[in-house]
Amino acid sequence: MQTQNVTALKPHEPKGRMSSEERREAILDVATEIFMEEGYASASMSTIAARLGGSKGTLYNYFKSKEELFTAYVQRHCIFHRSQTTALLNEEGEARKVLKNYATRYLRSFTSEQALQNWRIISAESQKSPEIGRLFYESGPLSGVRILASYFEKAKARGELSFPNAKQVAHQFVSLIHGRMIKARMLNYIPEPTDEDIAAEVDAALFVFFAAYGVSKPTDPVNVA
Repeated sequence: MQTQNVTALKPHEPKGRMSSEERREAILDVATEIFMEEGYASASMSTIAARLGGSKGTLYNYFKSKEELFTAYVQRHCIFHRSQTTALLNEEGEARKVLKNYATRYLRSFTSEQALQNWRIISAESQKSPEIGRLFYESGPLSGVRILASYFEKAKARGELSFPNAKQVAHQFVSLIHGRMIKARMLNYIPEPTDEDIAAEVDAALFVFFAAYGVSKPTDPVNVA
């Protein structure tokens, strides 16, 4: 996940200098920092307000509770990552090329330390609050699968892919690119992968995927260490 700029609310800034939306985004920027540093349980609205440089009253004008603020943080995290990847599915070109670009961006995005830390925080909180887990899954992974399934239907109509169930195939595609490398990163088993590592992982996933669902089957196997 790319680092987002933090615009703090400073006491000396004139009233009205920032729009309501800008203030909301500034609060979310700082809340993200605090959640990543301290985790959800240890983070407090007082700490977030202090770093913003404003009062808790200003903070509560936008978010009525820490739970509401965390929910907004989860939603923004999902929207950001979805925007980083699914826009690539609108590109022109053969499915193999489009999916290679998508998978490469997906792995680069989700193997970054910041993305993994966000994932850990959200996963930990979902154990205590199943509603957070539901929100995250529906706004993030499931939403991405639906967009992928729509793309696969179009590729099928063009005669590039053949399959019985687009949503099932979308889940399988995500599993192919998500499984090994992201799992190893989540457990701190491997460092952040290089571009070469990601390219090899993507090529291997695409080989398997198109062997199963491509109308034109791959002929050269891919070796992955």
